[in-house]
Amino acid sequence: MHSENITNQMSKDDEARVPLPSKSILEAILFAASEPISVKQFRYALPGLSTRAIRKGLAELRDDYEELNRSFHLFEIANGYQICTRSAYSEWVKKFYTRQINVTLSSPALETLSIVAYKQPVTRAEVAQIRGVNSDSALNSLIEKGLVCIAGRKEGAGRSLLFSTTEAFLQQFGLKDISKLPSLEEIEQLLETSNGTEAAKTGAEASEHAGLSQEKNRIPNILPLSDSPEEVIVEIEPPLTETDSLEAAPCIAAPEEEKAE
Repeated sequence: MHSENITNQMSKDDEARVPLPSKSILEAILFAASEPISVKQFRYALPGLSTRAIRKGLAELRDDYEELNRSFHLFEIANGYQICTRSAYSEWVKKFYTRQINVTLSSPALETLSIVAYKQPVTRAEVAQIRGVNSDSALNSLIEKGLVCIAGRKEGAGRSLLFSTTEAFLQQFGLKDISKLPSLEEIEQLLETSNGTEAAKTGAEASEHAGLSQEKNRIPNILPLSDSPEEVIVEIEPPLTETDSLEAAPCIAAPEEEKAE
């Protein structure tokens, strides 16, 4: 009997020493995380794997979920990877998880957020110049809500503060990174489709009024440039955590060039 117990214990020890498949480890980390995980973070947890091996494992996981038609998929968002429920199941998830955070953004705040998103890093003075009015209050409000943060100081006289969007901004708007922001042309097409050609014309005039060029770095004018007191309610569904408030997130770092090893 005693020898049998020793044999069973040895079997368990041997099993514990057997290396787990790297793909399974990646999946375990994804399930345990409540936020997107970058390749750099995966490499910290798995120093023995190269960037190429990690990306390959993640691609295989994504293909597995698609092939098995799972209710979730692997999604690239906020410069990382996250397992997300498919939108087809949103109705049932909402019934189960009904808590929502209502973030009230005024029209000036939305305008300011658009400017920061498309022109970042940007100073207070540059935001005010584009909007034509002082934007300190709108910027402070966005910082409090964790959608904008101080990214540093501008070189030169005065060393003005620079503002950028945060990782929370990417998560709330479902963006992989800043490059996935819709272009002005895409927004104009959307306005034209929903509101007719007059809405598109109004958007173009607003862009010209804001002093924006017709180049790639133009800022889409989703809302008219005004200081209307009208408020827009943006409903943000938080992750399944015990936190009931939108916490400020760190600024978005520029994507790192990762070499395949």
